[in-house]
Amino acid sequence: MHRITFHTSFLQDSQNRRYFTFLAVFSLMLFIFGIAFCTALMSSAKTILLSHDEAIVSSLLNQGIPAHAIATALSDMSGKDTQAASALLSRIGISKMQDSRFLPPLHEYARTAQTLMFSASFLLSSLLLFGTYLFLSRREGLYRQASSVLDNYLSGDYSRHLPQEKEGSLYRMFSCIDRLATMLQAQNENEHHAKIFLRNTISDISHQLKTPLAALSMYLEIMENEPGHPDVIQEFSAKSETSIRRMEQLIQSMLKITRLDTGNILFEKHKCKLEELVMKSLDDLADRARNEGKEIVTEGSPDDTLICDISWTSEAIGNLVKNALEHTKKGGTICISWHVSPIAVKIIVSDDGKGIAPEDIHHIFKRFYRSRKSQDTQGIGLGLSLAKSIVEGQDGTITVHSIPGEGTKFIVQF
Repeated sequence: MHRITFHTSFLQDSQNRRYFTFLAVFSLMLFIFGIAFCTALMSSAKTILLSHDEAIVSSLLNQGIPAHAIATALSDMSGKDTQAASALLSRIGISKMQDSRFLPPLHEYARTAQTLMFSASFLLSSLLLFGTYLFLSRREGLYRQASSVLDNYLSGDYSRHLPQEKEGSLYRMFSCIDRLATMLQAQNENEHHAKIFLRNTISDISHQLKTPLAALSMYLEIMENEPGHPDVIQEFSAKSETSIRRMEQLIQSMLKITRLDTGNILFEKHKCKLEELVMKSLDDLADRARNEGKEIVTEGSPDDTLICDISWTSEAIGNLVKNALEHTKKGGTICISWHVSPIAVKIIVSDDGKGIAPEDIHHIFKRFYRSRKSQDTQGIGLGLSLAKSIVEGQDGTITVHSIPGEGTKFIVQF
């Protein structure tokens, strides 16, 4: 057996609800008109029958038939001798085969019935057609509005929205289409930003590679012109190697930042000791600090831990230390400390170098940004930007505080 279920969710649509109400009222009116029509026909038949009887009685009285005989004939409807009556009616031209037009009472009754039927049918049909036309015209207007908005969506214009202010299945569908359009708009914007980002990245790399490439070209030309001077060749070979390392560092840093910004890197977080994390970040920097006459010290509990991507986080801390070494004079100190609280883990890289000028401090995390006061230092202006991308990619924050002439402090917080 199949269970029949009735769904009334379509009544949540106001237009459907009004049209359904109209049909219910129309059905009630049809029922009332039917009763009225039958009553009117009965009344008409009674009037015609009485008129017919009155005409017969009048004719019989004029012919001298006694009134009591006429009354008996009209009241006695038993019809005992129907054959004789039928024969008499046939002789005077009245039979079942006769056209109703030649029977005035019947013709009058038929004309009255046709008039009532035509009037009722015309009125009810007009009402039904008008109500249906009104419903369909409003629904067509809604469809036209939706079609216009969808055409705008297809052309890339998302300024208009489909109607969603009412209830019903149609408006729920409009809401879903609108959400889909919002997703497409966001996707288009992301693709647009990605194209701009790629264009800017290529432009940045091209711009930054111009200087070392030009230097390499010049060094090669000098060495070609000085084949008999080994000291000159050795000097410019060393400079060429420095330019190549600079280009390699630039390309590697840009590739890392680009992968971070586009979300192509998945951080693999593990629990690690902060002391081990800091020492890993200093693997390649301790010798440099000693060679430059600078000291690196660490402060913090050896038992403190952090959940992070060890490789990437150590690179971020290493970039902060490199920045400190570049801006600290010989005999200076770089301190790496950490502190764990119930709500956050802080890693602080501070130095006693020359500090950052107030006009530069809001730009130091931008790519390739180099202060006019630090043109004589090493670096290409990507270390701090890369550190920021790594930290923020792991839901952390990085801030800086600096006093010119006294030093700088970078605070990494997870």
